[in-house]
Amino acid sequence: MSPTAPQIGFDRFIQLDWVAAALKVRAGLANLDELNHLLDAAGLGLAARKKTRTVLNRLWLEPRVDLVDFANRGAEIFKENPGVSVAALAWGMAIATYPFFGKVAELVGRLSALQGDCSSAEVHRRMSEIYGEREGIYRMSNMVLQSQAGWGAIERVEKGKRLVRCTPITVTGNQPAVWLVEAALRYAGRAVSMASLQSMAVLFPFVVDQSLAYMVSNSPHLELRSEGAGTQFASLRE
Repeated sequence: MSPTAPQIGFDRFIQLDWVAAALKVRAGLANLDELNHLLDAAGLGLAARKKTRTVLNRLWLEPRVDLVDFANRGAEIFKENPGVSVAALAWGMAIATYPFFGKVAELVGRLSALQGDCSSAEVHRRMSEIYGEREGIYRMSNMVLQSQAGWGAIERVEKGKRLVRCTPITVTGNQPAVWLVEAALRYAGRAVSMASLQSMAVLFPFVVDQSLAYMVSNSPHLELRSEGAGTQFASLRE
């Protein structure tokens, strides 16, 4: 971790249909009217609406400069593959854009890996250890968990005290799968061994039905390299 706590940013509950509407705008398939209509229907207050739009802007409408090309490729995948999982594209953009969202996802993935569920209290405790006992960390972690539940990744049971993994979403097609892998590598910020890439905790809600080594080796945006005795690593191409 860096000496200063990372910016949180993702501090609102974001419905999947809002993300889908923003993605349609990015892909040139809709204008802002659809998104504005959905936000109107949600009855958000002025401040809540402004913060919600800020998150949606950073995800798809106005991504960071270093993520513009990545967002454009995600929008093109959505445009060319009508059956692609919107949740997978939303998740990929969220973990690439917001380390806070990614860390919650990684913790849920790790803690639920053995039995398929975990306690929300443990996730909150770990987030406080990472980000410090700052005001609002619990609430904002909860917003991420609520969003992840709304996106079909987890189910919150026992009044939100336990988090249960939903049935994994299969990501089919080379382009969507390799784009999602790229999102995980952007979140990690380092090269990841091929042995652990398939089971990265941050991607726990998804399974890829193709050879990752083949996909990575054929991607113009990723690099597959060997280190040591037959150990291969995937990384972003510089």
